[in-house]
Amino acid sequence: MKFLFDLGGVFFDWDPKYFFENIFSDSADLEYFLSSVCNDEWNIQQDAGRTIKEAEEELIPKFPQYTEQIKLYYPNHRKMIKEVFSESIDTLSELKERNYSSYVLSNWSAETFVGMTDDYPFLKHFDGLLISGEVQLVKPNPRIYELAMQRFNLELKETVFIDDRLENVQAAKKLGFKIIHLVNPKDIRKKINEFLV
Repeated sequence: MKFLFDLGGVFFDWDPKYFFENIFSDSADLEYFLSSVCNDEWNIQQDAGRTIKEAEEELIPKFPQYTEQIKLYYPNHRKMIKEVFSESIDTLSELKERNYSSYVLSNWSAETFVGMTDDYPFLKHFDGLLISGEVQLVKPNPRIYELAMQRFNLELKETVFIDDRLENVQAAKKLGFKIIHLVNPKDIRKKINEFLV
């Protein structure tokens, strides 16, 4: 059995709110900013390969009143990580000790991923990393799963895909992966053990 992991929500507790709640004094303004300005739909385009410069140039003319906050988003990307989930890191270590291959398939901007393996050395324990921004494809597009299969020499029936987002898990299941929809990171060891013999 081989394992293919997402990062955000599985290893990293990442949320822009963790940074911006210290920037906005008004909670309603904060909610509007994160739902209508720098929202998931905008951020995923950087995960798909659009540059941060292009992203800012597209958004600032639409929301000039938020120019300063928009420009704060990506330079402070690391500050949006509240913690790493120790259960997930421990489980990864156990898999490595037992000689199970483990890989990453993550939606992440190529620009903000620079330096991550130095800042978070556990990432070096994976047998391979596929970062969406580097290949300009994002989950749940089937092509990025197929690319992971080719790059990491994965067999569908022998690979477990772990992700916190239902749409990504459903796409993997449709292709034939074994899946774990990880709602609570504390459950990761128990969920993975179900696939080990």
